[in-house]
Amino acid sequence: MISAVTFMAEIGDVRRFETPVKLMAYLGLVPSEYSTGKTTKRGGITRAGNSRVRHKLIEGAWTYRLPARPGARKLYILQDQPAEVQDIAWKTQSRLTARYRKLSQRGKKSTVVTTAIAREMAAFMW
Repeated sequence: MISAVTFMAEIGDVRRFETPVKLMAYLGLVPSEYSTGKTTKRGGITRAGNSRVRHKLIEGAWTYRLPARPGARKLYILQDQPAEVQDIAWKTQSRLTARYRKLSQRGKKSTVVTTAIAREMAAFMW
């Protein structure tokens, strides 16, 4: 909830970004690039842009390391939501949890995996 409110307060209207990649670039969640001539090397994320939203997205992404399941408090909140909203929320939670697990199993560092999940969360919010 805090991540979503921070996102909306800081970003405002997401329609000002033409694509989710432009939103990710604004948040500093894209890899840096070192290129000269025919050589191109990718580095860590740029960390340019809005650090407050980036931190909240990454903080929220850490929760996807746990198995996908709705907690008691979340079930209470979901009861008041339409069925299609509940389905979208469950699909997203399941997909991001599976992606976290898949990237971790491939040997990626947990911080790198969490940043990848934060990127996907930003694209989903777009």
